[in-house]
Amino acid sequence: MRAPGPCGWGRRCCAPRVLRWWRCRPSACSPGAGRVPSNITTRKQAPESVTSEVITRKVEVDSAYAQAVLGINDENLRVLDNLIDADFHARGHVIRVTGPDHEVARAVKVIEEIESIARRGHVISPDSVKQAVSIVTVEAPQSVSEVLASDIVSRRGRTIRPKTLGQKEYVDAIDDHTVIFGIGPAGSGKTYLAVAKAVQALQSKQVSRIILTRPAVEAGEKLGFLPGTLSDKIDPYLRPLYDALRDMLDPEMIPKLMEAGVIEVA
Repeated sequence: MRAPGPCGWGRRCCAPRVLRWWRCRPSACSPGAGRVPSNITTRKQAPESVTSEVITRKVEVDSAYAQAVLGINDENLRVLDNLIDADFHARGHVIRVTGPDHEVARAVKVIEEIESIARRGHVISPDSVKQAVSIVTVEAPQSVSEVLASDIVSRRGRTIRPKTLGQKEYVDAIDDHTVIFGIGPAGSGKTYLAVAKAVQALQSKQVSRIILTRPAVEAGEKLGFLPGTLSDKIDPYLRPLYDALRDMLDPEMIPKLMEAGVIEVA
């Protein structure tokens, strides 16, 4: 007769020579085995979620600039409400902001920066509000008023200025360095801002001539052989430069400046 196994029940599963292959099941070999003690919790507890404190802050805007800050029919305030996770309520020149503490702090900073721009006499549009929110969000070293209120050239009531933080850094680099390489996607303002800075330097007597050079890469299509003079051959390549010049100078002045050699095509 086989000797009882270690569990005392004489089961084959507890024989020493087969322990290498099978383990003794506690539920079969020992009464009450396999039960979970009542003082042990097997369910995993969900981690506690961290919630921000909901606060309310009141921002008093100067009554003289309240309309410019809020916009026509509060359109600027609606843009803020869509971009920032907080509730905005305006009554007169007082704006009440309710939401998470970090969102309220961001909203208050945007409102203060917009008011600073309005104090300089600039028109606050919904696009200006969007740009202000993006600049405040990335925590730029420069204030929103420094970025969006830096005028370059003004003509017939239209002012050309940087609209993004990258454009502001591009303009500052042109002021600080002799040669600048602007790299960016099409439509990001590389050519337009470069022409604006050239016109500004010409008007302020910092330079005596503007030289327009042919780009090394053809703009969109291969033009092939073009008849005419050198100017006629290069004109299709310089069309973006001419369009920018017409926005910043009187169109009738451009041919005169080109004849006088102030604007030169090379």
